[in-house]
Amino acid sequence: MTRPDDPATNPAAAPERPAEIPPRAPARRAPGATARRGPADPVRTLLHDHRDLCERAVDPLEIAAGLEAHGLTDRTAARYRHRDVFALAEELYARMPPRTHDSPIGGPPGPGPDTEARAAWTLLALLPGAACLATAGVLRVTEGLLGDGVRALVTVAGALLACLALRACLGRGPLRAPEGAGRAGMYACWLLSYTVYGEELLAQVMTGGPDGPWDGDAAPLLGLAAAIAPAAWCAHLFTVRAHRKLSGSRALEEFGAGVRPLLLTAVCLFLGALLPLLYLADLGLGGGGVPVAAVALGVLFFVARLLAAHGLPEPGTVALAGACAVEAGAPALVLAARLPGLEPLAQPVDLLVSTGGTGAVSALACGGAALGLLLHAALALSRASAHTRA
Repeated sequence: MTRPDDPATNPAAAPERPAEIPPRAPARRAPGATARRGPADPVRTLLHDHRDLCERAVDPLEIAAGLEAHGLTDRTAARYRHRDVFALAEELYARMPPRTHDSPIGGPPGPGPDTEARAAWTLLALLPGAACLATAGVLRVTEGLLGDGVRALVTVAGALLACLALRACLGRGPLRAPEGAGRAGMYACWLLSYTVYGEELLAQVMTGGPDGPWDGDAAPLLGLAAAIAPAAWCAHLFTVRAHRKLSGSRALEEFGAGVRPLLLTAVCLFLGALLPLLYLADLGLGGGGVPVAAVALGVLFFVARLLAAHGLPEPGTVALAGACAVEAGAPALVLAARLPGLEPLAQPVDLLVSTGGTGAVSALACGGAALGLLLHAALALSRASAHTRA
């Protein structure tokens, strides 16, 4: 006989027992928050943030350079459980689909063009010097035979041919600026014009002029035009050696320490080619030596173009603009000193000219700008991001 309050026969009378595993109340999330799924993977997050870079890269080095350009260093790479940026870039490259790893046909990727391409841009680099040399030769042979108007026409035609050749040269090869050179061309034209006519103009201004046409010195222009071919080869050697150094480096600091001597070597090689060319040009046109201002201007042009070729045109533009300001400021100060009470303005220019001649102004302007730009290039070109392939 069963009792009414027996739990087996009266379920309603059975006491409630707590569940062994209480149900988990859903956690409330703040609006806009995303749920974390799976284990924490910082590399996966980094891959998501830089997916475009990883998809376009043809090798891990390009990913490493891109990461460095976004501010990632070897120290911050430790947060992603890797010893340096290069190891992190290799994992990012390995996580991409295989179809994005295909290298160009014909060998591993690299910045050096083949033999035919080198021959093409070398020929283009020789054209500006050849145009200037041909113009100077025509003017020398026809001296006394042609009138001033015809000679001026020959000079203008030769200058136009040299400009067209220079434009073609800078549009291809190791001196090509992928992002353009900004206003650097305008400043370069001013500096070249001052190299030809600036010293005579300053001399006339300091003696009460200008009081008439002034003679120009075309020797520096001829030497600088002939130095474009060595500049292209020096830039090419620097780019190839820097890329090889990048391939063999395992840390950003190691790459930076190895690329700075390469930059100094490239500048010294260009300087070694520029000096004899300027001397021969000055000797052929009846000069007496190598102008220091032209040497400084050549180095300034080379470093500025090297930076532009690696995607950094702004520092070179600023340096060229600074040199133009100094050269324009010298005769402006002398002219302003003629006003009553402003005589002290001409004292710096008088001291500089009395010490080193009228060419000292251009030498100081271009030399100071070249030195400052070279120091900046030693820092900027030691970054891996400056050597990514176009």
